[in-house]
Amino acid sequence: MASLWGGRFTKDTDQMVYDFNASINFDKKLYKQDIQGSIAHVTMLAKQGILTVEDKEAIIKGLEGILADVERGALEIDPKYEDIHSFVEANLIERIGEAGKRLHTGRSRNDQVALDMRLYTREQVKNTDALLKELLEAILTTMEENVETYMPGFTHLQKAQPTTLAHHYGAYFEMFKRDRSRLKDIYNRMNYCPLGAGAMAGTTYPLDREYTAELLGFAGPTLNSMDSVSDRDYLIEFLSALSMIMMHLSRFSEEIIIWNTNEYQFVEIDDAYSTGSSIMPQKKNPDIAELVRGKTGRVYGALMSLLTTMKGLPLAYNKDMQEDKEVAFDAMETAQNCLMLFTGMIKTMKFRKDKMAKSALGGFTNATDAADYLVLKGVPFRDAHGIIGQLVLYCIDKNCAIDDLSLDELKSICDKFEEDIYDAISLQTCVEKRLTLGAPGMEVMNKVIKASKEYLAED
Repeated sequence: MASLWGGRFTKDTDQMVYDFNASINFDKKLYKQDIQGSIAHVTMLAKQGILTVEDKEAIIKGLEGILADVERGALEIDPKYEDIHSFVEANLIERIGEAGKRLHTGRSRNDQVALDMRLYTREQVKNTDALLKELLEAILTTMEENVETYMPGFTHLQKAQPTTLAHHYGAYFEMFKRDRSRLKDIYNRMNYCPLGAGAMAGTTYPLDREYTAELLGFAGPTLNSMDSVSDRDYLIEFLSALSMIMMHLSRFSEEIIIWNTNEYQFVEIDDAYSTGSSIMPQKKNPDIAELVRGKTGRVYGALMSLLTTMKGLPLAYNKDMQEDKEVAFDAMETAQNCLMLFTGMIKTMKFRKDKMAKSALGGFTNATDAADYLVLKGVPFRDAHGIIGQLVLYCIDKNCAIDDLSLDELKSICDKFEEDIYDAISLQTCVEKRLTLGAPGMEVMNKVIKASKEYLAED
């Protein structure tokens, strides 16, 4: 067993206790951040005259060698060490001798792990944002190509009013755009450096915390050492944002699953993103969409786990906080994999525009427009609503659409109908006359697409 402590103890820790306490099997993921933080720390110590320039240079050279060896596979992170911090420091001392023992001057594992996790999470926020942008670009491409692709819009999973594929996809564009906004807020709020907080009360060494923060790309140092080592708000916020992203992906996946059914046939998922059945040769299953939907609960679980871990912890650091990493790492990886695979799936997905248009013609999606037609003819809306309701019942009995009725049949229910009713309730008219901002009409849809392109170009 290799640890950074032990002078206070007269016998070794029980092996089971040591293993239970150890975190190296998962915090080894932080090796790069641990070395990055250590380099900044010793650079600051030398600037302040706490370390000699010679010690600083030896330590940095040793740390850079460890990083290079780990990344090229020449140095394996050994699980005999308690955590990644022990591994790095022990290897440094082995390589450079006495100077390596000075690395930890003015620092505690508490502020060290707080820094490592913050650096890692900050990077993952940026990675997630980049994946969201790629997804938004794929959605926007589909929007641009389908301004005139008519389909039914739904409420309560029942056909409601006609819309376009561009309009439908635009709703998801707005959702994922909000997700990016949340990530930006989280990044700005978390971008403060905890290094220098020590165990919980700072240090007597004359550290320059502003300089360390600057070296690591932070906006500045954190302002309370107790909060610095015990804060996991930023991680909870990120898991919350990831949960929102997964919720949006799950809703989108659910629709694709429905659209992929034999009953709808709106889409055909590419073979590369589908699987078959071991027994039913005709099957082509939307497994990626289903797995994205299923993995949403996994990310939710990580958020609830960390919220539960943190809810009763007194200040400052407690070992419970070690439980933040496994669930957070898993949630970050899960969400990012889902974003990558989902984006690939929708980029290669084919649309059955004929099926979409035919479906929009059924289900009386133009009933609201028929009522609006009567209103324009002078019929009060409430009366028009009732008249069209009677008309729908009549059509259900005859198993036909409103468009299929003759003018005489229409007039038998209301004498206000004229020949222009057929144009007024056509699929194209129903969509194109909706020109309020945010509606599916081509004119406003093109304005939204232009604004969306400008938004993506801002980054």
